[in-house]
Order: sequence, then C-alpha cells, then structure tokens
Amino acid sequence: MSRLRIVVDQPEDWRPYYPSDDLISADDFLALDEDPARDRATHVINLCSGLDYLETGYYVSLLAQARGQRVQPDVETLNQLGRKALIDLQLAGLNDTMAELDRRGALTGEKLTLRLFFGDTESETLARLGRRLFEKLPCPIMEAKLVKRHGEWRLASLRPRALKDINANEEERFARALNRHSRQVWRTPTARRRYRFELAILVDPQESLPPSNKSALREFIRAGRSMGIDVSLITRRDEGRLAEFDALFIRETTQLDHHTWRMARRAEHEGLVVIDDPRSILRCTNKVYLHALLRARGIPAPNGHLLNRGDLKRLDSLAATLSFPQVLKVPDGAFSRGVVRIDSREQLDQQARRLFKDSALLLLQEWMPTEYDWRIGILDGQVLFASRYYMARGHWQIYDHSGGRVRSGGFDTIDPAQAPEKVIKAALRATKLIGRGLYGVDLKQSGDRVVVIEVNDNPNLDAGVEDVVLGRELYRRVMGWFLAQMEQQHRPVRTATGE
Repeated sequence: MSRLRIVVDQPEDWRPYYPSDDLISADDFLALDEDPARDRATHVINLCSGLDYLETGYYVSLLAQARGQRVQPDVETLNQLGRKALIDLQLAGLNDTMAELDRRGALTGEKLTLRLFFGDTESETLARLGRRLFEKLPCPIMEAKLVKRHGEWRLASLRPRALKDINANEEERFARALNRHSRQVWRTPTARRRYRFELAILVDPQESLPPSNKSALREFIRAGRSMGIDVSLITRRDEGRLAEFDALFIRETTQLDHHTWRMARRAEHEGLVVIDDPRSILRCTNKVYLHALLRARGIPAPNGHLLNRGDLKRLDSLAATLSFPQVLKVPDGAFSRGVVRIDSREQLDQQARRLFKDSALLLLQEWMPTEYDWRIGILDGQVLFASRYYMARGHWQIYDHSGGRVRSGGFDTIDPAQAPEKVIKAALRATKLIGRGLYGVDLKQSGDRVVVIEVNDNPNLDAGVEDVVLGRELYRRVMGWFLAQMEQQHRPVRTATGE
C-alpha cells in the first residue's frame, strides 16, 4: 500500500493541525533505514525550511528520490526555483495568462504577493494562475511576487516556503489545500489499511460524450475497492496530485497537445500504471499515422491517399482516378467529427481547402457503406467485448453532428465467441501494433471483406452498452489488470542470492 510521509523541521511545527501518524521530523527522516521495496511505495511531502542547495530540506528531497520515493518538491523543482532563468523557461507562456487576468480586472494595483498552498490561491479569480504555477513547479508551499511594469504584469520571483512560514490566518487554508491534495493525511490508520493501492480516474464532468457514463464510473469504483484499490475521480485540476496515486485510468477523450496527453506522460514519469499510456495516445489519436501503420504491416484497411496542402494543385487529376463517394478525414477527429463524405470533384476541392486550414495532412479513403461498424474491445491482448454500432437514422455515420444536438444510432453487444472470426483476428492483429493497454478497434465488414477503420486508445466503456454481456465482470477485468500491474511494480526485488 502507498504510504505518506509529511516531513517537517520539528514535530511542534505541526501543532496547529490535525494529528497525523504520517508526520516525521527531517532528522528522523534522513536517518531512516527501511526496506527499499517499501520505500518505492512512499509519497513524501517536504514542508521543511532550508530548501536551498545542500541545506537540510534540500537533502530531504534528494534522499527521498534516491530511495525511489515520490516527493514534492523534487530536487529538479528546487533547482529551478533557485534560479530565475530556469523559472522563466519552465513558465514560458505565463505572461499570456497574466495579461488575460489583467483584462478581466483580476489583477489590481502595481504589486501582488500570492501564497500558494498546493496551487491554491484562495482567490477564485486567480485559481487558474495558481494551478498553472503548481503544475509546472509542484512545490507544496510557494510565494509568488507579481509586478506591473510598463503596463504589463510579470512574475518577479517565485520562492519555496516552509510550513513554519505560514501565519495563523493562513493555517486553515493550508489545511484545506493539503486535505484536497492528499486525502490520506486525514484518514485514520484503520481506514488506510483497507486499501493496498490508490488509483485515479481522470474525468471531465463537462464532457458531452465521455468514454464512460456515470453508472460505469460507479462500477469501476465498486470493482476497484472490492479488490483493495481505493479509486478516486480526479479532473485536470488535480495534475499536481498525480504522484499520490499508484495508477491513472483516463476516462476523458484523449488528444495530443492536451492535458490528457500531458497527464499521461507525467503519470508514467512518476512510475504510475497508466491507461491510456502516452505511446498509445500518440499512435491512436492520429488517423494518418494509423493509415500508414496498418498499410505497412499488411493489415486490411480501406484504400486511401494521404494528402498534403501541396496536393491542392493536383486534386483534379487525383479525382479523375477515384470513384465517388469518398471520405475525407482530419487526422485527430473523434466521435465522427472531422469526417466528411465527398460526393464530387468540386466537393473534394471545397472541403480539402477548408480542412487544410487546421491540418497540414488529410486522409482520403474509399467510402464503405454498412449498416453498422464493429467495435471490438481488447485489453492486454484479450477480447473484452464485441459491439455493433449502427448508423444514426437517415445519416451515414454513427454520430450525426449536423443538427442542433448530436444524434447517434443504436447498438448491440454480443458474446465475442459469436462475432465473425475474421473480425476478431483483424482486431487483435491491429492492437498488437499499438501496445498492451485498452483499445477499441473499429472495423467494417462487407461480405467476406473485413477492414480496420481505426484503433481507439480511449474506447467507450458505458454501463448498459459495452457491459451488456459481461455485466460487472467487465469492470472487474479492467480493475484486475490494474491490480496485477501494480502488484508487479511493487513486488520486492530479489538479489542474485535470493535474499
């Protein structure tokens, strides 16, 4: 089970706060000599003073990292906070955030000092700024000084602070921020012993078409906790808390150049078990990459052409070789967005010019009209579910975005053993090219011909849809995979002598 260590200069520094068995003094922490395998499951929150190079607080973070523990702040963060040039490099783009806040009237006067507790600024209007600073430089307690010069706000300094620097008026806010950041601090030892591991599920409460509905999320939580995994829902605002967990399960639509990609990379860097892992997101979210990959490996896919902006001049000659309709796709569309049916040469030129404004490459593929698309769910090389998604009524896609609201077709989920063997085999071959995570393979079947349309890294797992055949066993299988991976990571390392 993941443990928490809150390191302070002296135990009396903690007197204003709720008693915690996780508290330890800096001297006692530095003197610890524990099992290295157990160390790797420990989260350390360093609230010491003396965070400058080679001071006591600095050594707390340095030794925690040497032991393989997850620590905030880590040595890299302390080194950056110690040099203004490195801060400016890490916080590139912050000026745009401050300019926006200034336009909204959130920044007033000529100078402003902010005390940040795990990114919390107390002011709702400055919450985004605080989160941004903590995500980039995750230090529990920081002091930021902002100044306005020549009509523009700038970050004058950003320094780490210690628990003893907090005044009486700030103690309650610090306690609330720490409580949000690490719920483990406030659990009794008995409650903590109920769970062996901590798993975070990343969601976006505002997403209109999330990968899992609320009922499915509740089933994941129920299944995980029955296996000794404490499952928590988090949002993008909790990026700075990732190191508290043992695993991350992304249930928000993934994109590159997006917080889902960034949080997956950060979680993997922190040593968490991750679905969707960054490599799978990279390989699956781009249809151009998948088209080239499937073609290179001989996996049946629709006939197609990659187009770049320079091809606009030769579209007429290309169109002369095609039979219409065709389908034109942007590389990173999702839920049928960014996919256009092309019925003529003129429409190809018109739509290509429109879509090239947002992407340097487009994918033009043959249109294969079918009543439904297969979706085969695969987890670690094993089939999880087999569903058929039907086209929206009166539309040629599963999702119809043409009206005021999104419409979708029906579905049915069947026992994978009843699905066509060619469909299952093609799906398994395709996912072997991507990784060992959780994938949803979209395929079309026309007579004896089966083709892979795409491999999705973030497949829908909705209660009442993909779980129709397995029921709660579907959620147990996913949580069981996480459990096996976390147990593998935390298994004691044996020496050559078996000790």
